[in-house]
Amino acid sequence: MTIDDTVRNEAAAWAVRTVEDDFDDWTAFTAWLEQSPDHARAYDLTMAAAADGAQAVATEPRSRSTAPGSVSHPLPANDFEPVFDHAPRRWLGPAIAACLAVVAALWLWQSFDRATVYRTEAGEMRNIALADGSTIRMAGATRLVLDAGEPRHARLEQGQAVFDIRHDEGNPFEVEIGGARLVDAGTVFEVNVRDAEVDVAVAEGAVIYDPAGRNARIEAGQTLVFARDGNSIRRGSVPVAQIGEWTTGRLTFQNAPLARVADDLSRATGHVYRVGRGADGHVVSGSVTIDPLRSDPASAGPLLGLNVRREGDIWLLDRI
Repeated sequence: MTIDDTVRNEAAAWAVRTVEDDFDDWTAFTAWLEQSPDHARAYDLTMAAAADGAQAVATEPRSRSTAPGSVSHPLPANDFEPVFDHAPRRWLGPAIAACLAVVAALWLWQSFDRATVYRTEAGEMRNIALADGSTIRMAGATRLVLDAGEPRHARLEQGQAVFDIRHDEGNPFEVEIGGARLVDAGTVFEVNVRDAEVDVAVAEGAVIYDPAGRNARIEAGQTLVFARDGNSIRRGSVPVAQIGEWTTGRLTFQNAPLARVADDLSRATGHVYRVGRGADGHVVSGSVTIDPLRSDPASAGPLLGLNVRREGDIWLLDRI
């Protein structure tokens, strides 16, 4: 079975990261492995390629004695016996770590100057590990574009994502949405691209919106909503714990327009929610767990104080 370039590149990035002494993102790594059998297969192939390289280094001829007249003998191949599993790999030697870097570089070079498009279906989530140690968590119905030629740049074309960025003062990470730019300043932040607006919420550090124009700084616990046509912005605040809350299986709404609630429920569950006739101006506050809604979409009703009814394949949200 052929493994596509996107999965190969993700596997190479994860392999390099998991051998680092300070790596601690095992939850995201495990989630990535479980998304597809191809992920685990690509990861194991990456580790095996690195082990082959390390074994070749280990079996290079070396002198067993420096005494006069002594003869150099190659070290036996079985002096190095790599064993692979998906547990922490802090015990791996520097030779394997170095070979992993080479493998990752080669695989990434093969797709250099080619954009990679990542997509999720509604109800799906995906974790992307970047080579610099950053992580992007994509919500459902999301389209994200990464270019190997610009490793500190992402283009979010639709949907929602949380960016956990390893900050580099001299080379900040940028997210492009249409003609707008967001620049990190040591950051964990969420971006939600809607039809007419884009929501930005910062959990750690700060983000700069439109650095060449408005130069609006968004600190932790703050939000900024900007119109996609660039004509307006508005600021707000949000509990940090609610930023990216969907990654833990929950959605919380605070005086949210019903159209926004319908969009978020649709993206998270995979069901299609729409606003019922005459309920356009209604706002909602409440919190729901995502998993029960997958099997029972109507169960959102009592939790959010709404009437939820089915019309064909669509679930309509109405006032009670």
